[in-house]
Amino acid sequence: MTCITPTIHHSNTPLTESTEKKIRVGVIFGGRSGEHEVSLVSATSIINALDKTKYEVVPIGITHEGRWISSGESLKLLKSRSGLEHEPERFLAPEPNRQSLVSLNGEASDTKLDVIFPVMHGTYGEDGTLQGLLELANIPYVGAGVLASAVGMDKIIQKQLHKQAGLPVVNFEWFLSSECSENAKAIAARVEKKFRYPVFVKPANTGSSVGISKSHNRKELFDALALAAQFDRKVIVEAGVRNAREIELSVLGNDKPIASVPGEIISSNEFYDYDAKYVDGKSVAVIPANLPKSVMKKLQELAVKAFTTLDCAGMARVDFFVVKKTNRIFLNEINTIPGFTSISMYPKLWEASGVSYSELLDRLIQLALERHNSKRRIRTTYQQTTEWYKG
Repeated sequence: MTCITPTIHHSNTPLTESTEKKIRVGVIFGGRSGEHEVSLVSATSIINALDKTKYEVVPIGITHEGRWISSGESLKLLKSRSGLEHEPERFLAPEPNRQSLVSLNGEASDTKLDVIFPVMHGTYGEDGTLQGLLELANIPYVGAGVLASAVGMDKIIQKQLHKQAGLPVVNFEWFLSSECSENAKAIAARVEKKFRYPVFVKPANTGSSVGISKSHNRKELFDALALAAQFDRKVIVEAGVRNAREIELSVLGNDKPIASVPGEIISSNEFYDYDAKYVDGKSVAVIPANLPKSVMKKLQELAVKAFTTLDCAGMARVDFFVVKKTNRIFLNEINTIPGFTSISMYPKLWEASGVSYSELLDRLIQLALERHNSKRRIRTTYQQTTEWYKG
């Protein structure tokens, strides 16, 4: 089969100002999220793969409770969930001239951070909240900005925008979680009027399939609504796509993004749930996916359009359904901080497209620095003709 391999354009800008100075990369992981554990595994892979001749890695861990710690033991402590109480607490001040972690007594670290690599899957990391803090702190960071992160995290809003842009999303309905507990029967009636079983029920703002269920009947629908409502204030119900293959692509870039070759996930379970992704080790990734060349090209075009529609930056993984026999394409969702574990599709798809893991990290850091430099040229002050505001 002929694969469509994207052309990678490498920047001529050096990663360091000189051969002696290393870039200090703050890798942030953990957090107040149902994907906390996935984040730790992704961060381990990234920290191990960063070229230590180019980068000085500063591990920054965030506990389940939201405490920030930063030491060489941060990953180990978060994984063991012990000894955290003895670690000094740090935080990132929303002040543009520090660009470093600060202790509770207000003392800034002498380690000025050149760039942040957020590996925070899910809430309080992938949803724009962390990105807002990094904007205020004036530190370059890998990945999407505040708007794209927030919209990309919300399955409802991203689908509404993608649908408006003409992208082929599946039919869906959404409800407040309070409605799911108070009017479950009415919701079930609405769902059954619009869709045939099976349907997928999801919290609007989670990843890694946390809180997601496939419902084949009304009883399963009630259970699915109750489960999803535990993880977010909004719940989305999507039509199931029959005889569908799960296809994923990776996107890389800022203003001129490119897409990788597509890969197919063959799930070990009925759908690609949390266990199938991370626990049982039985799911299979076929890279590149066995698809006609025309379908591969169309998927790449749609992946880039999904990325640019939300004004993403740096990286994203875009997931599709492709119907068997007809090859009809449906856009499932976009993930602005995709998994970076050893089995994650985002780096594996780029590796199949000719970009190694370590080279991919280099490029993502370069894209973060380029985007930050571009934003610095934007005017944030306006010279008043009269000092009217002093009156």
